[in-house]
Amino acid sequence: MNMILPLALLTSLLAVSPVFAQQAGDTIINLGVAYIVPNASASTPVSTGTPAAATFNGLLAGTDASIANETTASLSVLQMLTNNLAAELSVGVPPTLKISLNLPNGTIPQSHPDAAQAKALTPALVGKYLFNTPQDPFRPYLGLGVTYASFRDVSINTSDPTLVTVAGTSAKLRSSWAPVYNLGVIYNIDKKWSINASVSYIPLESEITLLGGASTPGAGLTTKSTLTINPTDYVVRIGYKF
Repeated sequence: MNMILPLALLTSLLAVSPVFAQQAGDTIINLGVAYIVPNASASTPVSTGTPAAATFNGLLAGTDASIANETTASLSVLQMLTNNLAAELSVGVPPTLKISLNLPNGTIPQSHPDAAQAKALTPALVGKYLFNTPQDPFRPYLGLGVTYASFRDVSINTSDPTLVTVAGTSAKLRSSWAPVYNLGVIYNIDKKWSINASVSYIPLESEITLLGGASTPGAGLTTKSTLTINPTDYVVRIGYKF
């Protein structure tokens, strides 16, 4: 009989014990998926370098771009600096951006699906403020950070004669810095495991440079345009606290 009351008290204490997640000094490794939704557009391309540049500028006037949505794996490390302030470094498997072009000038084909593609590497460092306390299962947060976007394996659709004329020699995208605006919520399953869901907006631009095909009317032609990507990233990750 003397043991019943202490056992009952212990059971009650365990039942209401706090989660104690995301405390100062904690390191959380998160792995999951990111769904990337670009809001793309392009400035009117400008061609230079040969007497034919003026003709190409007329043909390319009003060109616009779109980029297909992509899904990729995402990894992050969240370091708690205090009980409410954190820094997160994230990186994903570089998705392949598939860029389509639309040329409204009627003298050449208008639609150029999958005109070019490139792998995008966008590691990001984001400072976060976590609301609530380490004892709470739900922790909404706001974040602000920066990313450095670089592009690899840039190529054009060589089956499209218009693209070969304008960019048959080479195509490249300039690397650039961009801010990251982030909000999300962490749900703590237990003291070690959590689910982190977030959305980020990145106002990102790059300059695309095309060199005309060596054996085409675009030989010696350099064409440049500002490509606006502006992706919104939806990310869900499973986290483990060390």
